[in-house]
Amino acid sequence: MTTKLDIPFQLVDPLGEATGAELPKLSNDELRELFVHMQRVRTVDARMLKLQRAGRVGFVGATVGQEASMIGTAAPLRDSDWLWSGLREGGAALMRGLPLGEYIAQMYCNAFDTAKGRQMCNHFQHKGSNYPSWSSVIGTQIPHGVGAAFAAKKQGKDEVHTIYFGDGATSSNGFHSGMTFAAVWKAPCVFVCIHNGWAISVPSAAQTAARKWTDKGIAYGVPAAEVDGNDVLACYGAMEAALERARAGEGPTLLIVKTYRMMGHSSSDDPSVYRDEEEVAPWKERDPVERFAKFLEGRGILAPGEAAGIEKEITQETDSEIHKQEAAPGMPLRSLVEDVYSEVPRHLMTQYNSFIETVERHGEAQKGDGAFPL
Repeated sequence: MTTKLDIPFQLVDPLGEATGAELPKLSNDELRELFVHMQRVRTVDARMLKLQRAGRVGFVGATVGQEASMIGTAAPLRDSDWLWSGLREGGAALMRGLPLGEYIAQMYCNAFDTAKGRQMCNHFQHKGSNYPSWSSVIGTQIPHGVGAAFAAKKQGKDEVHTIYFGDGATSSNGFHSGMTFAAVWKAPCVFVCIHNGWAISVPSAAQTAARKWTDKGIAYGVPAAEVDGNDVLACYGAMEAALERARAGEGPTLLIVKTYRMMGHSSSDDPSVYRDEEEVAPWKERDPVERFAKFLEGRGILAPGEAAGIEKEITQETDSEIHKQEAAPGMPLRSLVEDVYSEVPRHLMTQYNSFIETVERHGEAQKGDGAFPL
């Protein structure tokens, strides 16, 4: 019988105090670096949301309140491991090597966008950090990630595939098939369910009648554990244990990362239509960035006021890159017919030439006036 893993739910309480359970073996520099990555996620997120509200970028999946879930679970991965995203893991890609300029270029879909404008913004990919492009279709990355993990196992590669998704995706066909195959094949993967309370406008209580979310793993023969998603060290420790199981050939693990979506599902969503603000208030007191800052200050790893200085430095770096990317040219029109074939076929070249004639006759779409004041 598959049982729940013996992984502590929490290592640092909301007041920033250690609970007494064994902490991950990280140096002071590594602990500080975790905080810097969390702060970068929050700062970049806030800037992107401002740009979206001003009409400069089209879409943002806000991550406020989930910084520990993202950074804590992704930090223990090796460079050779893979991260299959469900929506909000772009900050983890930044931590693992995605250049900030590429991140922001993708938000603008400009000439430096590695997706060549073929993905809506906030849909990142980065080959250098094993971060495949993701889709807004719910749950499709789950069987893809399992298949890639199984292929790695067959090829004798020492890599683990971590597969991220929200609580709503556990109702998808992809979750069912992915969990089934991973368990049967003992695929070296970790399922990371970011249980943030809402699947767009559907509350998590309406997603399942199971007594516990960990039962969703046990039902498929996959060991499961729930962890405090606002505690970055608990997330780190849980992922370390799951990665160790996978590398030892023991198969997949399901981590239920309990956190809360402080804002809407995306910049296109208004949560006030379906959610009471009284539900949000208690989670503000569990802020993961503030919690970890208190922990680090209590241990002398961060000096008083140093957190504000880190935020200022990241803000300046982000703003500088935004100005560069906003001034960048758009994607060349020829990119419309590139990459599908080794040589552009006649029918596509005919359509392209017709398109160019239309552009020359009527002109290109007009850009907005002025730079956005950050």
